[in-house]
Amino acid sequence: MSKFKERLGKLSSKKRLYALETLPGHLAESVQWERLHQLLTDFDFIEAKLDAVGVQALIEDYDLARVSDVLLAQGQTGTLKLIQEAIRKSAHVLEWDKTQLAVHLWSRLVNFEIAEIQGIVEQAKESRNSPCLWPLKANLERANEGCLRTLIGHTNLVTAVVILPDGLTAISTSWDSTLKIWDTHSGRELKTLTGHTNSVTAVAIAPDGLTAISASKDKTLKIWDIESGRELKTLTGHTNSVTAVAIAPDGKTAISASDDNTLKIWDTDSGKELRTLNGQTNEVVIAPDGETAISTLDDNTLKIWDTDSGKELRTLTGHTDSVTAVAIAPDGKTAISASDDNTLKIWDTDSGKELKTLTGHTNSVTAVAIAPDGLTAISASGDDTLKIWDIYSRRELKTLTDHTNSVTAVAIAPDGLTVISASDDQTLKIWDTDSRKELRTLTGHTSSVNAVAIAPDGLTAISASHDETLKMWDMYSGREHKTLTGHTSSVNAVAIAPDGLTAISASWDNTLKIWDIYSGRELKTLTGHNFWVNAVAISPDGKTAISASWDKTLKIWDMYSGRELKTLTSHTSGVSAVAIAPDGKTAISASWDKTLKIWDMYSGRELKTLAGHTSSVNAVAIAPDGKTAISASDDNTLKVWDLLTDKEVASLSGDGGFDCCTIAPDGVTVVAGDRLGRVHFLRLEGVSGG
Repeated sequence: MSKFKERLGKLSSKKRLYALETLPGHLAESVQWERLHQLLTDFDFIEAKLDAVGVQALIEDYDLARVSDVLLAQGQTGTLKLIQEAIRKSAHVLEWDKTQLAVHLWSRLVNFEIAEIQGIVEQAKESRNSPCLWPLKANLERANEGCLRTLIGHTNLVTAVVILPDGLTAISTSWDSTLKIWDTHSGRELKTLTGHTNSVTAVAIAPDGLTAISASKDKTLKIWDIESGRELKTLTGHTNSVTAVAIAPDGKTAISASDDNTLKIWDTDSGKELRTLNGQTNEVVIAPDGETAISTLDDNTLKIWDTDSGKELRTLTGHTDSVTAVAIAPDGKTAISASDDNTLKIWDTDSGKELKTLTGHTNSVTAVAIAPDGLTAISASGDDTLKIWDIYSRRELKTLTDHTNSVTAVAIAPDGLTVISASDDQTLKIWDTDSRKELRTLTGHTSSVNAVAIAPDGLTAISASHDETLKMWDMYSGREHKTLTGHTSSVNAVAIAPDGLTAISASWDNTLKIWDIYSGRELKTLTGHNFWVNAVAISPDGKTAISASWDKTLKIWDMYSGRELKTLTSHTSGVSAVAIAPDGKTAISASWDKTLKIWDMYSGRELKTLAGHTSSVNAVAIAPDGKTAISASDDNTLKVWDLLTDKEVASLSGDGGFDCCTIAPDGVTVVAGDRLGRVHFLRLEGVSGG
């Protein structure tokens, strides 16, 4: 126990709260920098402050030390910055589950060989509760990598984001029919704007930062007062979804694009429609001079318009698929377009000439923004990444990899150093673009790791991936042995037979395949499901297998003949995973209906339903003693279940959704895979001898 924790324990609850709220500020004001440094590197203080006051107040304590020349001279401000970054990166988790502090700090900081940092990670490890899942090695992104912060609150895909001129506030739009206003410093949601009756597709901010205009699939645009969050006007006239909106630099007019194949120019004061421009359009932006606008089209072109007359000035051709987005540089002379052809193109707006094609994304480029200095651009893509580009040299500078689904929008703050991205993973992420440090590259599979299984000898693991392959790994060295190919779509699950000689995989190609592990050769294909096969498990005697499918059923198979024996029905959505208990009598399935179900293997009857996850359950594993199960979910958690009481006993939160999990023969080693391509090695402690 640290001295701080000992002293804190002697105080009354009222005095304890007062001390936690005021002590860091008092030490800074009285120039007691060494004591402040000791306090901010004490895990017991961090834990107590988080528990009593909340995560944002804790983060702000570290800002107090930045002004200290003493700490700067001793190199201690860098240490404090790392701790602050680790807490900030986990803030979206800690806001709703403070018990995750120890594992998150440990995982984000353990690889920094700094004395004070190692002191914190040791304290964190000593503080762990039981039962729990504890990482065997760092399983989260390091403190100084990736995004600064994740903003959560929307309940469906996030479609767009803009940053206000003050650089301190952002507005996002979503398929959940709302807009949200955020404080970019604290990550706090300030307001939710409601009124649209369908998905909100885009938003633009007036130059004075006082009003915003949103576009929606409900065929309308709405003008909002940003300070109050009040709806001021509704603009009607489009006859189909409104896909984009831009406001002129003078703030007096706006232009909208719609699936009704028109653009409309509006008077923002009166809400009156001024003119209609005909042309199928996805996106529209207005040049800095306010005299021209550029729209993007599904016919692979861009069009430049005169906003006063509504006349089309020129057409830009070169993309080989739909143009999804466009941005104009501050000087108005250059534009950058994004396309479903996986590229960006730089254009001379005066001549309409293509200057350069930027390649590197491996999926549709969905959005692009240009920094205020006009020197760099940031693109967002369906490949789940953002890329930073040098406009002058047309070179890729950096790739940002932290989202777990398509990145749909990106905005750059007026200082040019902060970026906010929006994603189909329902989050927004804040990035610091000032650092030119390249994120580490993950090797192995080229797409999401969907499943992993460990052989009975504990020496070999097999992973299954969205890249349509399985890979065999040496558990000791982490080295890849073989790649198994044959499936024609994503491989979602893999199980290894008790004799360790064969494995079965399940795929979105609606089949299961049996493999010879030694040679890597395909032995047999099982057919019968009429939709994607998501999971498979083999009985302890090796005679039967059970598969789970998107067709909402599970099927029991005879391993020798490949014949279907039984079909299990009860889930109300696709069944994503299944595991068989060590005694072979029961099985547990996981489903997109957010539940797990326990089944009698002999009769096919449902015995129990386990509820607790808040999103799709993607995987389940049962401990060798049959008393404990672990489930993996899109809600970014792994949950530990006591099968004797059918209750949740522990949980671990990650950076992204967990797609798979398994328990090693020792009953305490857990391996899980996530949507970021990471494989997590964890220890189950406090249950089943852990």
